Amino acid sequence: MTIFGDRRFFSAIATVAVMTGTAMASAPAEQMAIDLPAQPLGSALKALALQSRHTILADADVIGDSPAPAVQGRFTVEDTLRRLLQGAGLTFDRVDGGYVVRADGGRDDRRAASDGPGIIVTGSRIRGAPGASPVTILSEKTIRDSGLADLGELARSLPQSFGGGQNPGVGFNVPSSTGGNVGGGSTVNLRGLGSDATLTILNGRRVPYDSARQGVDISAIPLTAVDRIEIVADGASAIYGSDAVGGVVNVMLKRDYDGVETRARLAGATDGGNVEQRYSILAGRRWQGGGGFVAYEYNRNTALLTNQRDYARVRPNVTILPASQRHAIVASVHQDITDTLTIEADALYNDREGAFTYPLNAAGDLAVSRTRQTFDSNMLALASAARLALGPWQLSLSGTFGKGRTYFQGDTFRNDQFASTASGRYNNQTVTGEVAADGPLFALPGGPAKLAVGAGIRANDFEIFRGVGNINNARPSQDSRYAFGELNLPLVGPDMGLPLVHRLNLSAALRYERYRQIGDIVTPKLGLIYAPNDVLDLKASWGKSFRAPSFIQLYSIQQALLYPVTTFGGTGYPAGSTALYLTGGNSDLKPERARSWSGTLTLHPPAWRGASLEVGYFSTRYVNRIVTPIPIASQALSNPANSGQVTLSPTAAQLAALVAGADQFLNATSSAYDPAKVVAIIDNSNVNAGRQSISGIDVQARYQTALADGRLNLSASVTYLDSEQQISAGQPVQQLAGTLFNPPHWRGRGTARWDKGGLGLAVTLSHIGGVDDQRTASAGRVRGMTIADVSARYRIEGDHGPLGGVEVGLSIQNLFNVAPAVIATSLYYDTPYDSTNYSPVGRFVAFELVKRW
Repeated sequence: MTIFGDRRFFSAIATVAVMTGTAMASAPAEQMAIDLPAQPLGSALKALALQSRHTILADADVIGDSPAPAVQGRFTVEDTLRRLLQGAGLTFDRVDGGYVVRADGGRDDRRAASDGPGIIVTGSRIRGAPGASPVTILSEKTIRDSGLADLGELARSLPQSFGGGQNPGVGFNVPSSTGGNVGGGSTVNLRGLGSDATLTILNGRRVPYDSARQGVDISAIPLTAVDRIEIVADGASAIYGSDAVGGVVNVMLKRDYDGVETRARLAGATDGGNVEQRYSILAGRRWQGGGGFVAYEYNRNTALLTNQRDYARVRPNVTILPASQRHAIVASVHQDITDTLTIEADALYNDREGAFTYPLNAAGDLAVSRTRQTFDSNMLALASAARLALGPWQLSLSGTFGKGRTYFQGDTFRNDQFASTASGRYNNQTVTGEVAADGPLFALPGGPAKLAVGAGIRANDFEIFRGVGNINNARPSQDSRYAFGELNLPLVGPDMGLPLVHRLNLSAALRYERYRQIGDIVTPKLGLIYAPNDVLDLKASWGKSFRAPSFIQLYSIQQALLYPVTTFGGTGYPAGSTALYLTGGNSDLKPERARSWSGTLTLHPPAWRGASLEVGYFSTRYVNRIVTPIPIASQALSNPANSGQVTLSPTAAQLAALVAGADQFLNATSSAYDPAKVVAIIDNSNVNAGRQSISGIDVQARYQTALADGRLNLSASVTYLDSEQQISAGQPVQQLAGTLFNPPHWRGRGTARWDKGGLGLAVTLSHIGGVDDQRTASAGRVRGMTIADVSARYRIEGDHGPLGGVEVGLSIQNLFNVAPAVIATSLYYDTPYDSTNYSPVGRFVAFELVKRW
């Protein structure tokens, strides 16, 4: 195996890079006699490499001064590695017949992933290329040690993300442009730019959108099948195309799993509601030249109602979190056909159904009147790839097919008798095909220059169906063809010994896309990595990104709605005055375009092994941002910021033209339509906003050390976000971050984890900052939430008969039962708190039993 990378990365065992000779190596699944005494971990890895004749790579900073337990008996190489690494909080990846040891999260994960010879880290298409944008990596173990059980919970816990967009707890009083719940899925919403501006991919490939919002339901992927999550919170359209404006979330499945793992989890809120059952099984096998696994997960949750929480009883019998149940299955397989040709395939199927109820009267009496909404959402994603090694180059051919369907129905009851129903479905389909190649071009002083090139096609189909002959029905499609290139230039490397220039790396990427409907788009990206010494790294990136308009934004029907003028905050008008409210799609929308840049400083002193501090600044400037320009309809006439969307004292001709041109006219007043009583036209249709600016700071710190014969891992992540919007020139600037139903300015999360043998203990503190409620002239402050989570796990090690491989876990989220702050509501089905930012669940206790066979 040829190795390229940082000399420090391969120095220690003094660099644990050991024994290639794979032709003589034992098969990974073959048991062999192992006799390793207790010793430093670096020495144990070196001895294992010599015994097994497998390459084992590990960074000295990752290993630190960790001890390794004695291992004697007959084991496979991978079983031995697991035993050696489990007490150090480390794991490994199988790459090109060898193994790369890495940490469970933080900076050391990133360096191992990006410097490994055959690994592509999220944010680049070049194997082994370091990325100029920061990458956060979270392993399955790190996620579970936090007491989390699915990727939706993880998405809502990330300091860089926002709980708006498509998420199951978003209430009815949240503006539709900010969030909603159709189908019960969960999406990542980096920087609060929208679920449709964060690209979520599976093993580096696209999966179908969920329901109507053009986001991806990350909770559809069972955690038991996941190896790690890689997050790039930076614009990446030059690498991945549309949607990667806020960043990219790459869910990486387990590559190899040998054995069977079963899990059972029972959890619930101590104040009642949201009782969870979750069961999963993972079965995998590694064989000569290949491997595969199948994972299945089932979970169900009971509903959480407002009358189960003291702070929410003002709106009784409103469902806060819907009851749901879900089945999910993942299968993955890979096989070396020859020494140079490898094929792989992944499959994911998810089915979720659920229901929620809300009253239609102020008393909250469900027997008097209520609506019960049900949903059934399923998704199928298939992906395959073939990779051919052509010397140092690799040629790949890949394709994906995916379908997502969401059925929904609302049944209305009055006096406990069925009154009416409304139903429909959203269908999404995605087909992609791509050919790509990457490899070295020529030698540079810091290593080989590398290039990645490729081209592909992508077709998206969408359907809205609300019943035969319904005016809302639509079936649009969107096709694109693209080509890309990426270049990585290591100009200076550590081996050169230059003063003040330990490493200097430049990168550039360019992507061209042609959309049949919206034309040609070119997005570049530039990157710089500069290290004056082995203590400090400086990274910078600049690029352009774009997001094509979603089908809903383009093709939802144009509605003209007549309401009393008081609905929109109008005062001082004669009795009976009305306003005409316009809403719906806009077929003239242009792509959103953004310029992003980021700068990151990382400290990793060699004298403090396992310690790192990363401070980064990010900035995104949007033009043509697609929004509904009036975020809160009840302020349409009272807030001066909305004046550009309001026409006062409209003429009869203006009104006649708008009513005639609308796809649907609805009179929501108690009187007949009288144009003479219409005092205002309010246009809240989708538009390309003048600009939107997002900026902020990310701080991440990590430290690991030996403590009390175990391993202590400390990590912290803090984000400060500022964002504002101006609909058009001359309009006032509107603050977004730090206001109700938008991301807070501050979010942070810190974890202390201690592992010793089979015992693991963790404490996590999370803070979500407060926001200002600006819905009235006198803005009020909504306090934030600071919560503590604790978890404990114990794994029975060694051969103990039926108890061998058993693990028990207990976790408590929101240990002190902190409740969200109450906000004012106007409708009887509104949730009386900011449901985009703060969890209503309260203290949540979970018990888990695991058995590995």
